[in-house]
Amino acid sequence: MTIRALYHTVRGLQGLTAAERESTASRSIRRRLWLWRRGFVSQSDAVYDLDEASYEAYLTDYQRYVRTKRINGTWSVALSNKLLFHRVMQPFDDQRMAVYGMLRDGTFHAVDAGTMPSPREVTDGGSTVSAATDDDHGTATETHNAAQRVVERLEDEQRLVLKWVHGGGGNNVFLCTRTEDGYQVNDDHYTEAEFRSLVASLEEYLVCEFVEQGSFAAGLYPTTPNTIRLITMYDEVANEPFIAAAIQRIGTEASAPLDNFTQGGLSAAINLETGELGPGAQPPDGDGVERHLTHPDTGAPVEGVSVPGWDRIREQVLEMADACSFVPYIGWDVIVTGPDGEFSVIEANSYPGLKSIQVHGPLLADDRVRRFYERMDVC
Repeated sequence: MTIRALYHTVRGLQGLTAAERESTASRSIRRRLWLWRRGFVSQSDAVYDLDEASYEAYLTDYQRYVRTKRINGTWSVALSNKLLFHRVMQPFDDQRMAVYGMLRDGTFHAVDAGTMPSPREVTDGGSTVSAATDDDHGTATETHNAAQRVVERLEDEQRLVLKWVHGGGGNNVFLCTRTEDGYQVNDDHYTEAEFRSLVASLEEYLVCEFVEQGSFAAGLYPTTPNTIRLITMYDEVANEPFIAAAIQRIGTEASAPLDNFTQGGLSAAINLETGELGPGAQPPDGDGVERHLTHPDTGAPVEGVSVPGWDRIREQVLEMADACSFVPYIGWDVIVTGPDGEFSVIEANSYPGLKSIQVHGPLLADDRVRRFYERMDVC
């Protein structure tokens, strides 16, 4: 085993141990031992239908935390580093959300074209352009102060997303809104001074466009962004990617301001051929999974609703996965923004969580999926 593989194994085992500690499912020691020997944490017993006849069809928690981390190898950084992923996605600009800049050491570093500082005269013989004017001193300067640039951008945009360059799972994400008397960050109110202090404290965070979801996604639950998660795998025999599974995530009062399944959001399976949603599964508060034909908070229909322009979404995601064939395993998070299959990619994951997927059935029941995991030495 290489040092890199050993490192990922140790980190994966740490994640597996943490998942067991955080489980809310109450299980006897005897049942826990049965689960652990087969690679599952207690919470999975509350989500999956696990017994001697069925458990081998599920990708286990051990396989997810330890072995799927190795699939993309060194290229996993192309997904885990959100700024690098933004660059990798440059050929698909219509599906990229805007990234205005990155915050580091209290400084704002512009990222996308059109968000760069006003051109200024340089001293090394390069091109020269005019500069912005500092009203206090009358000198030609462009502020790189992180808090000032974010406040100015919020004045224009009204809403922004600040997300850590590293990590996933909805962690370290701030949804920022300009209000009449200050700012709202996720569910908390901030004065301007408090907000500036928060921004100044953030290290290696991206300042991103707040993607407005279309009427379909908003109709599912208007309070949160409601994202589609698609898992693509690259078939090395057929030399093409395929979609292994897709779900529509839907926020709830429990999960707000995000739509995460593990925080109480709904997961509705998407029929890969038709784009039609199944019932929304909600994770247990203890035991069992609740399945909702309509939204539990609003009554909006879930089962039977179809993703608009599904064929277009499916084809374009496959096109992007094909362009990233050197990264064979990707969990895509997208928001539907229009009525004809328009969408924006919010982020991608190198070893996506699987409970929100396998709550609808075991992945390894699909022979093509099983062959992929077997080739990648996951199972």
